[in-house]
Amino acid sequence: MQTFQTTFRLPSFRRGFHLITHLIEKNVLELSDYKAGLAHIFIQHTSASLSINENADPTVRQDFESHFNKMVPENMPYYKHDYEGSDDMPAHIKASILGNNVMVPITDGRLNLGTWQGIYLCEHRNHASGRNLVITLMG
Repeated sequence: MQTFQTTFRLPSFRRGFHLITHLIEKNVLELSDYKAGLAHIFIQHTSASLSINENADPTVRQDFESHFNKMVPENMPYYKHDYEGSDDMPAHIKASILGNNVMVPITDGRLNLGTWQGIYLCEHRNHASGRNLVITLMG
């Protein structure tokens, strides 16, 4: 089995749900070396997450942000962890709900996502810097 691993930094994104599939493909040219395999994509942060979902209609990403903000509100009196602002603890909770990694099949040198699927960076902080991704290819 062939394996490859790389780490790269995403640019800063504002809070919300952002398609990053194209950035992964652009930064991991070694995908083309795999006829069949798996791509494991891991984010090295506790206040952002990854997800796979709708890649065509931007209102889906807006609805995700609206829903998560209602489901996990800021400024709750029971939050103790607020050293970095009112979005601090909610960001950690949202990241735990969504998760820190996704796994995508590789077929003929490309990520084998469904027709309407894309990989999201789920940025849960108001003022975050770029995020690090670790990509591991196996096949």
